Amino acid sequence: MSRDFAPELAGFRQEVAQWLDEQLSGPFAHLRGLNNHVDLIPERREWEAALGKARWGCIGWPEQWGGRGASIEEQVIFAEEYARAKAPSRIGHIGIELAGPTILLHGTEKQKKQFLPGIASGQDIWCQGYSEPNAGSDLSNVRTTAWLKDRRWIINGQKVWTSMAQFSDWVFVICRADSGTRGASGLAYLLVPMNQKGVTVRPIRQMTGEAEFNEVFFDNAETAAENIVGQPGEGWKVAMSTLAFERGVSTLGQQMQFRNELEELVAVAKANGAVQSPMIRQRLAKAHVGLTVMRASALRMLANDDPEKTPAGAYTYKLYWALWHRALGELAMDVQGLSGQVGTGEADFGALTHMHLMSRSETIYAGTNQIQRNIIAERALGLPREARGAQHA
Repeated sequence: MSRDFAPELAGFRQEVAQWLDEQLSGPFAHLRGLNNHVDLIPERREWEAALGKARWGCIGWPEQWGGRGASIEEQVIFAEEYARAKAPSRIGHIGIELAGPTILLHGTEKQKKQFLPGIASGQDIWCQGYSEPNAGSDLSNVRTTAWLKDRRWIINGQKVWTSMAQFSDWVFVICRADSGTRGASGLAYLLVPMNQKGVTVRPIRQMTGEAEFNEVFFDNAETAAENIVGQPGEGWKVAMSTLAFERGVSTLGQQMQFRNELEELVAVAKANGAVQSPMIRQRLAKAHVGLTVMRASALRMLANDDPEKTPAGAYTYKLYWALWHRALGELAMDVQGLSGQVGTGEADFGALTHMHLMSRSETIYAGTNQIQRNIIAERALGLPREARGAQHA
């Protein structure tokens, strides 16, 4: 994929930018620049609905399911303009970027008709039920169970680090549907309603002062028998497809947010004189170069046209951006000096300090850096698998 866009796409970019500016200067002006996921939830649901009504919510989806059938280039342009406009972070991103594409790829026609319209319209917010206390980066070690009874799946277990669970309508859950299996076999991928008496959500307070992550407990929770994606025992295959979608077009929007942060950091360094330090200037330049490399790598990764096959280079992406962003957070604290350590309330810091604190979690969620290195070695480079204990067999 070329790093430049065809001239005929300039009109599309202008259309996107104009719509975003009209909305974020008008009815949704109070949401511009809002990057956390826990504030103003009712208003942000209205924003998701506005995106859905204008068919900007999931533009890469087929038109029949509420999208625009946009090309990869158009999706990239939208993601870039969305971040450039400082539009609010998407509370619907789990459904739009993970659940929806997975249902499009592996779901039945009935499942598509039932679930996709709610995601595309912004009505339904989703969360991801993967990690457990003893199965974080080792997803194949999940212990949450499910069995069929009277045409209903009965689910018991616990998930943790579940982003946005307290606001979500649905969750996709990896669980063990065959009690006699271990590892990647015997798993099921279930679509489960959150608003039921068998589901309890307990927010986890973070050092940022927010509670974006949650524990989720399933105590005889239920979902319909047909709310399984794939067949019983195919949960691992479906889950891997979902993880592959995490390296989708939204990565370009994420990078634009990174660029916004870097530009703000440069402005602070100029204002407080930190830019006079040769070491600070060198680190700022290194951050700029790293972000440029990140974008080129992402464009190359997105050139893959097989949704079920992850290109080798894509395995490095999460490790790369997590390390880059952590380093940017450390640089932000050095540039700000003591002022970056002072908040106006309990854990109420400025945007750059908040970014630094949040970046610590990014080296853990979606697979720790250590696990990412194992994945690169085993799946991308084809090296022998790391020795695992019997409990992970």
